[in-house]
Parts: sequence; structure tokens; C-alpha cells
Amino acid sequence: MSSSSPKPAAANQNGNRFVRYVARQPILTADKNVFGYELLFRDGVEDFFRNPDPDAASRSTLDTSMLMGLDVLCDGHRAFINCTREVLLKEYITLLPPDNAVVEVLETVPPDDLVRAACLRLKAAGYPIALDDFAPNDPRESLTDISDIIKVDMRRSSAEEAAAMVARYSSRSKMLAEKVETQAEFVSACKAGFIYFQGYFFQRPQLMQAREIPGNQLNYLRLLQLVAREELDANEIEKVIKSEAALCYRLLRYLNSAAFSFSTEIQSVKHALAILGEREVRRWIRLVATLSAAQNRPNELVVSALIRARFGELLATRVKHGESDLFLIGLLSLMDAILELPIGVVLENLPVDKDTKAVLLGQPSHLLPVYQLMLAQEAGEWARVGELSSKLSLPESFVAEAYWDAMQWAKQMNSAT
Repeated sequence: MSSSSPKPAAANQNGNRFVRYVARQPILTADKNVFGYELLFRDGVEDFFRNPDPDAASRSTLDTSMLMGLDVLCDGHRAFINCTREVLLKEYITLLPPDNAVVEVLETVPPDDLVRAACLRLKAAGYPIALDDFAPNDPRESLTDISDIIKVDMRRSSAEEAAAMVARYSSRSKMLAEKVETQAEFVSACKAGFIYFQGYFFQRPQLMQAREIPGNQLNYLRLLQLVAREELDANEIEKVIKSEAALCYRLLRYLNSAAFSFSTEIQSVKHALAILGEREVRRWIRLVATLSAAQNRPNELVVSALIRARFGELLATRVKHGESDLFLIGLLSLMDAILELPIGVVLENLPVDKDTKAVLLGQPSHLLPVYQLMLAQEAGEWARVGELSSKLSLPESFVAEAYWDAMQWAKQMNSAT
């Protein structure tokens, strides 16, 4: 069975849409390319807060994966699906194609004979087997001989214990370090012999000493600066774009892609600026500058920045944000990692409003709940999402649909480059 294209959310008998709550956590290789995503779902507020049944959660993950489509959720990469004992024994995972799914055996699953037999059947059918949250003296030790991936919980293991597990199991299983939160932890895990990594360490650049900003990065910042001004200077924008080949190429490719429906081909920067109009010039130039700046960075950074930006833009229709641009906040929130510069250095070169600057620097700001909602939704911290949605007077169904729409939009925009 192959994964289908994403379908519209189903409607119940009253005509209301079923809301799907989704988040994903990237799993990266040592060179910081995406290998796969662990998918995190819930079906709604009632299910999350009142139904602690892990089997129901696993079945929901499979159901939602089929409904939304793995092509959008994982963009061609593998989906790591949490599996309880019941899900394993009933082989629900076979609803997804083996080339796209990884069976992730939860730490709560007892390694009895029935579980082992189920894992062997799935492995024979082509499904990779992963042991989730593995730790020293793990009761699932007896399953390590048939596992393809062992995910070591770096928060429950010392550096010495983690290295010992790599030495013990790496000859037959690929070792994955999860809950890697800093660049230093990533470097340490690499040295220990791990080949896959899970966590948001790649979005946190190393602390660097003051240095001159390279010319091409300066062009990206300069362009962002120009479109942040109250009045646009089209001639100056055109000049900066033409000075950077990547910027020029990406802008023209974007505007001539299927994402737009222009009746005539756009052949010059001047033509592009004239046909877009001021609002769209600001919006799309920000995208082009971000994508060009990220040419040699992990693609996940680009996608995450686009999702945050679009999510912020959709939230802006329902929350108070003053003069601040929530699309820009989402985009800039990862610009430090994209440019490999401290966020303070990035913001010094951009004339953003004081509230935007404050929230990105971690200082007090009335925009903080909105920014925290972006991060909580992205990480699948559902209790936090509920708390922040309530604080902002947003229905959780609106937040969930906005994020899903943002994911689809980001995939479309990224594929247009």
C-alpha cells in the first residue's frame, strides 16, 4: 500500500471538520541532513486530556498519517511511528508502506515472545525496527539482536554509558542519539559513534566571537533591512538582488513556478518588483533572502523557518500584534542558525520594531505568548499548546488547522526552489 496524497479533513454528521493535531521531530545524519521524522499526533482536546490510553494514541498516529499523507508530513523521508504492544501484535503499522515507515518500539513494551515474534514478522516484511528511549539496563535488551536502530536517551544516560552502548550494539544496529539539545552534545555524540541524531541542536548555533559578516550574508541582511523599511526603494532592492546571483535566480524561479499564476513569464527583477506590489514584494523577498542564505545549511532549517513564518501570518488574523509582523518573526527566529551568527548580530543589522527584537532576544514582550505557541506547536508540546491557545483566546482547532496549512504551504514553497 502506498501513501496517498493529503486529503481534506473529514466531516462529521453535523458538517464540522475533524481537526488533526500534528507535530514532527527531525532525525538527522551526522552531516545534518534529514533522515526521517518522529511523528506526534493527537486528535483533540478531549482525547489528549482525558484519554491516557497509549494504544489509542498509536492508532491515531497511523490513522492521521494515512489521512494527511506521509508525502507532506515527512517530505519523502521515513516516518518513525510509536508502537505499543497492541499495535505491534495487531500489525497496524502494515497500513503504511515499509519503505516509508519505521516501527518504533516504545520503552513500555515488554519484550515477551509474542512481541519478539511480531517484530520478526514486521522485519521480514521490510519494516525497520527501532527501540525507543533505550537506556542502561534496558529491559528490551533481548530485542537488540533484531533491531535496526537503537535510540539512546541521552538524558537518561551518562556520556560513558552512551559510549559503552555504541561499542556494544553498533556492529548490528545503527545508533541514534535522542534528546540532543546543544551543539556541544551533538559533537560529543558524533565522537561516541552515533550516526543519527534527534533534537533541536541544529537550530542552536555555536556561540561565536565577534567577526565580520561575509559579503553574501551581508547582502541577505541588507535585503531584509530594505524590505523592513516603511517605504520601499525599488531601485535599491533591485541593485542588491542583482549583486547576488543566488538571490536573482531564486526570485525569478519562484515567481515563474506553479505556486503563482501569472499570465506572462517574469523575465527581470524590475518586472518582478512591479508586478508583485508592495505587500508581496516584502513577503517574497524575505523568503528569497532566507532560502538563499540557507543554501549550505540543513534543509530542515529552511522548512522550519517557512512553517513558522506562515503559521505566524495565519495567527496574525486572530491575535493582537501591534505593528509587528508575525510572518517576519517566524522567519527571523531561525536566521541565526541559517547565517551561523548570533541572533543579536543578525538583529543589529535589521531595523525591526522593538517588540520583534525583544521576543527574538528572549526579553519581555507582549508577543512572547505568540512566539511560544509557535515553538510549542512545532515540538508537539500539546499541554503547552492548550495553555497558550487559551491565553491568546484562540480555539485549539484553529491553531491546529493553521499549522497544518503552514506545513503544506512550506512544502510547496520549498519545492519551488
